[in-house]
Amino acid sequence: MKLPDAIPSMYAGTIGGTLLSVFGTIGAADVVKTAICAAIGAVISFVVSAAMRKICNLSRKGRNKN
Repeated sequence: MKLPDAIPSMYAGTIGGTLLSVFGTIGAADVVKTAICAAIGAVISFVVSAAMRKICNLSRKGRNKN
């Protein structure tokens, strides 16, 4: 189903208005706090993934020796 030409501009206007209203209510401190929490979460996720990979590799090596 082909959308009429007016529909994409309506979506752009709706999304733009929503984003502008959200940016008006969110303070800079909230953005910084969210960025810090996201960075900490990414680092923790990476460390846990690397540790699990190492544990699994050690476990496989132990099974292959027998």
